[in-house]
Amino acid sequence: MESATYSLLQAGPEHQSWLASRARRKFDDEEDVVLMSRESTTLHLTLNRPHRRNAFNAAMREELLDGLEVASVDTTIERVVIDGAGGNFCSGGDLDEFGTLADPASAHLLRVERSVGQAIHRLRDRVTVVVHGACIGAGVELPAFAGRIVAAPDATFALPEIGMGLVPGAGGTVSIPRRIGRERFTRMALAGEAIDAPTALAWGLIDEVGAYSRQ
Repeated sequence: MESATYSLLQAGPEHQSWLASRARRKFDDEEDVVLMSRESTTLHLTLNRPHRRNAFNAAMREELLDGLEVASVDTTIERVVIDGAGGNFCSGGDLDEFGTLADPASAHLLRVERSVGQAIHRLRDRVTVVVHGACIGAGVELPAFAGRIVAAPDATFALPEIGMGLVPGAGGTVSIPRRIGRERFTRMALAGEAIDAPTALAWGLIDEVGAYSRQ
């Protein structure tokens, strides 16, 4: 339902006006936008677009899905840790990819069939997400599916989609209310204002504030 609503809004005048108001930058093909390594029984997946504040793009989606599939089929992996390189965990969807698919229906099918949120949810008991800096849009919606979220003291969380004529589209209408309730989720989604790590902890959006230990 979230994806269908998102797709309808993509074709709406508000989002089209937002698209027309901004210049689209050219983006180049990148390699290793998710770094994957293994340490004993732990699989580490690191978002690796620090020059773009780890903006979530199609390549990152596919590489995350590949890494999560490894954990799904390899029963010797007891824990999956997802974090981000650079100064921010994830600044949300890469705005330069917005509106690049042929039509909203195609975008809807892609979101449903290639859902990182669903992949994290299936492994949630084994997944820890370690966040820091900006956690925007997908950068808060996807971690909320995990069994455990550890946040650095500088972490901030926001859902800015309403300003683009959209709603959260990375599964946040499911993952975030499960953690903080519908009322607080609605406040985040409609106000678009960032909350800090202590507030996120008090609400239950994250599970711990502090440095993550691999022990």
